[in-house]
Amino acid sequence: MNRGSSSSSYGSGGGASDSFRRRSDVARKRNNKGGEAAAAAAAAAEVSFIVGTCSSMCPERERVTRERLRDLSVFERLYGNPTKSSTHLAVKKFCRTLSAADVQASDIRPLPVLEETLSYLLSLLDSREHPFEVVHDFIFDRTRSIRQDLSIQNLANERVIHLYEEIVKFHVISGQRLQGSSGANVSSMHHLNMEQLAKTLTTLYNIYDVNRKPDYIYENEAEFRSLYVLLHLNTSSGVMGEPLSLWFRKLTSNLIKSKEMCFVRNLLRSYRNGNYQSFLRTTATEATYLQYCISEPHIREMRSFAVECINNVCYKLQPYPLLQISQHLMMKEMDVESLCQECGLEIRTDSDGCIVLPTKQTNFRSPKEGFKNYDLIGIDIGRLL
Repeated sequence: MNRGSSSSSYGSGGGASDSFRRRSDVARKRNNKGGEAAAAAAAAAEVSFIVGTCSSMCPERERVTRERLRDLSVFERLYGNPTKSSTHLAVKKFCRTLSAADVQASDIRPLPVLEETLSYLLSLLDSREHPFEVVHDFIFDRTRSIRQDLSIQNLANERVIHLYEEIVKFHVISGQRLQGSSGANVSSMHHLNMEQLAKTLTTLYNIYDVNRKPDYIYENEAEFRSLYVLLHLNTSSGVMGEPLSLWFRKLTSNLIKSKEMCFVRNLLRSYRNGNYQSFLRTTATEATYLQYCISEPHIREMRSFAVECINNVCYKLQPYPLLQISQHLMMKEMDVESLCQECGLEIRTDSDGCIVLPTKQTNFRSPKEGFKNYDLIGIDIGRLL
């Protein structure tokens, strides 16, 4: 199995591949009899094969227009002036609808400019001058614009793969940080972020598959493929996508055998079997940073499930020591106490001064969405970073 870089059939500048051109030519020929359909196909083809010439992060005519309309993000304002920006601050906004008549080469950024733009955007991720929701909202929109420019130019080489992987990382890390935020509309913001994560992953997988050599795996492909499984562990999560049973069938044998895919398959098995100890232990010892970020909601879910099981089916007649629960759930004892209270259960101190959970309580409830994250004891943070 080959891993790492390979020669690309697209060219370093990222022009549209011959295979894409052939498919578009076939589509246009089939639509020649379709009147309006042919015109629409021609317009789509015209947009798809534009070669961008914009040399800055934002086209000049857009920047001037947005200055006039006072449509500048706080990150784009020159010295805080809402009517003034610069080529070093303004970043092209995402446009939901584009037609061939609207698009000019001077509005589209070529690959090198898109790479510089993404690097600039990601440098803002740790900004402390504004709430994270504000930072996220800006980067979220501008990375969609980057993806749009890539799509319009039909770019699909290994440099583009790197761009998509970096955008995926942004969505994964943002998803984790938004769960810990309490600002207005954070829930809807998190939902949109995960929706875009799923879409970006789908596009990334398609680029991986274009002109793939036999038995070839891109350097980070197995890890990024594994993220799809983690997004779809819980079928009621609301994240769209095909069932895992169908998705797995499309993977090559080398991908299936990779350590990253073996990890998520084991995690999936533990999740479906309700084996919370195996789930937590496997995550702590094998997860990468990105895998851990996406797994956090499932860690919370499995822990609350464990508390429910201990409360409902524990064979002990005596209250269950929280210290023992903390060992099962790989949590601090004080965090177990907090979790039990979130689940509506009472905690007591016995005659020996030990904190215990009286079992068979009837008022258990699943914690609300977005309840507190608790550390996973035993995970090697240095390994993740």
